[in-house]
Amino acid sequence: MSADRQSIIVRASQAISLSATLSDAEQQKANHLLGLLLAEDTAVNSDIDTRHLTFDIKRFVDGRGLACPMPLLKTKVALRDVAIGESLYVVATDANSQTDITAFCRQNQQTNTANPLILVVNSVTQQQLSASSSAQRFDTIYHFIITKTDSN
Repeated sequence: MSADRQSIIVRASQAISLSATLSDAEQQKANHLLGLLLAEDTAVNSDIDTRHLTFDIKRFVDGRGLACPMPLLKTKVALRDVAIGESLYVVATDANSQTDITAFCRQNQQTNTANPLILVVNSVTQQQLSASSSAQRFDTIYHFIITKTDSN
C-alpha cells in the first residue's frame, strides 16, 4: 500500500477511508476484514444520520484470538490516538467483546459530554477457517467502528 488513503465503499452514500498512518500490514488486515463486513448486511447505529457518512479510520485494533477483557483494553488504549471526527476499527473473536465494547461506548456517551464516543458499526461476520480436515469451520468476528465526536 502507498501513503495514499484507501477508500472502500460501504453503500452509495457511505465510505470508509483507511489512514496512511496505518502500517501496510494493518491496512491489509483491515481491508480483508472490512471486505467480510461489507459482504454482510452491516448493522449501522440507527441513532445516526448515515446518509453521507464517511469513516476516517485512524487506528485499527485486531483483537482476534484475545480473551476478555483484552479487546476492550486495547480499544481504550487505541482511542487515545483518535481525534474528534476520526474512527477506530476494532475486530474481536471473543463474544464478550460485543457486550463489553457496546457497554463502554454507551457509558462514555452518558459520562463524557465533551467528546462522546459513537459506536457506529456493531456487526458480526463469519470467516471460514482454513483447516486440514474436511469439516468446515468458521470463526465469528465481531466488528466495531467507533467514532469520537464533538458534542457541539
